[in-house]
Amino acid sequence: MLETLLAPFRFEFMNEAFLIVTLVAVPAALLSCFLVLKGWALLGDAVSHAVFPGVVLAYILGWPLAVGAFLAGMFTAVATGYLGANSRIKQDTVMGVVFAGMFGLGVVMFVKVKTDVHLNHILFGNMLGVSWGDVVQTGVIALGVTSLMAFKWRDLLLYVFDPAHARAVGLRVQVLHYGLLGLIALTIVAALQAVGIILAVAILIAPGAIAYLLCRTLRGMLVCAATVAVVAAFLGVYLSFFIDSDPAATVVLVLAAGFLAAFAVSVVRSARKTLAGVETGN
Repeated sequence: MLETLLAPFRFEFMNEAFLIVTLVAVPAALLSCFLVLKGWALLGDAVSHAVFPGVVLAYILGWPLAVGAFLAGMFTAVATGYLGANSRIKQDTVMGVVFAGMFGLGVVMFVKVKTDVHLNHILFGNMLGVSWGDVVQTGVIALGVTSLMAFKWRDLLLYVFDPAHARAVGLRVQVLHYGLLGLIALTIVAALQAVGIILAVAILIAPGAIAYLLCRTLRGMLVCAATVAVVAAFLGVYLSFFIDSDPAATVVLVLAAGFLAAFAVSVVRSARKTLAGVETGN
């Protein structure tokens, strides 16, 4: 029995998958808290899809794919912010138009270019095919993003809840705004090898949404989101070995199940508070 439970750890490709998905989970979970509080969940979706043409262009030019993904992600984030601030169109509409256009451009470029890079690996990741070099690259990005967020989380908190107050107390709101967008782009680059472009949005939203349902303070949200993401990442990869499924998709399913469980807990908690209030009133 014990031998069967420990079977996944006997394979190097599984150990690499466990490590890289855990490295991705922590910064993505921390960022997801701010995205959920700021109402930017769709922005994570937009940037994750929009890195596709950057990946293809980097392949054409012989650059590291991560460089092209980051540049395309930053371009999309900045363009979305600029168009939203300088037009009458609502932010979510701008995001939808920009990310759909960028993703369509990426597909056209990919079809036109003869490449040995499989489309599924870009869209859905290739967690079981990563190298130790990919793990190191992801680890460096994850460490950088996590360190910056740990250093600036109070400033980001004030910016997310009250940008006017943040500006009044002397914080450089524009720097925080585009800095947060840059962190999103970097995190998606880190997630590219592990979960791919499409599934990256799940780990940028679900942990924060779960923590939002369960916690009442940002500090609690950050800790809860990181814990949930790491557990879901590990459990998803572990289960995928036994059920012979895609690891990234299994991680997303575990996160979805976690969200449903957190929602049920929040409903029960709310019902108890309402019942307690009624009894106190009587």
